[in-house]
Amino acid sequence: MVEIICKKIIAYSLGTRIVQLELKSPLIAKKTLPGQFVVLMVSEKGERIPLTVVDKDEERGTITLIFQEAGFTTRSLGSLKEGDFLYALVGPLGNYTEIKNYGKVALVGGGVGIAEIYPVAKALRKENNHLITILGARTKDLLILEKELKQVSQELYVTTDDGSYGRKGFVTDVLQELLTIHYALNAIELIYAVGPVPMMKGVSQIAKDRGIKAIVSLNALMVDATGMCGCCRVTVDGKTKFSCIDGPEFEAQSIDWEELGKRTKMYQDKETHICKLYNR
Repeated sequence: MVEIICKKIIAYSLGTRIVQLELKSPLIAKKTLPGQFVVLMVSEKGERIPLTVVDKDEERGTITLIFQEAGFTTRSLGSLKEGDFLYALVGPLGNYTEIKNYGKVALVGGGVGIAEIYPVAKALRKENNHLITILGARTKDLLILEKELKQVSQELYVTTDDGSYGRKGFVTDVLQELLTIHYALNAIELIYAVGPVPMMKGVSQIAKDRGIKAIVSLNALMVDATGMCGCCRVTVDGKTKFSCIDGPEFEAQSIDWEELGKRTKMYQDKETHICKLYNR
């Protein structure tokens, strides 16, 4: 049983909420490194979902998770209050991000994926990288962690789909422009992107066209998170990999994006159905 120490609604728009939870978990707080995730269960009969560890406080023995209420389990999780307990929490899981001095790094975050680039950004900044951060959200009210990422980035750009804040458009528009107009060829050594599959696919193509290494973190469907169930499989360089034990990070240009896009939607009708039951 894991206690919820603090809960905040950090973004809200038209019924969509992004929630931040601080959980009491001293051992996970001590062991977690940037890029790693946990798997939690809200209740005994609930499903397991993976969430990236966004922040940690070793002295207090806490970890911070951020998620958007999108399906049945995330809505159930978002309904819990401070002082409530999760049924189960396991982690840290997955391989940690390779942190070193690359030079100039472009960090691209879309939607709640912004939360996942935050711990990586902090670690890269400590290694004296020059960080160019591009954030994207559907609308101003759903933009998260702008202030926090501005503090660790030399450059920060914001896009919104509806133009309500920052530049109207997509993160890929800004990335393309920076690489075409403002930075010489090979000036940016690494692109690190997390967000919706179409966004990461777009970043992958831009990076491929420019010959830049790109890393993405996949928040794939998972069940046991040990590599046994095979649910989170993804094709990388023509070989079957598992996001939970081989990832969650992979080189973007090596991923079969068409297959991944289909897999992320394979339970969409069932999720829609159970959410309708949840709302009754």
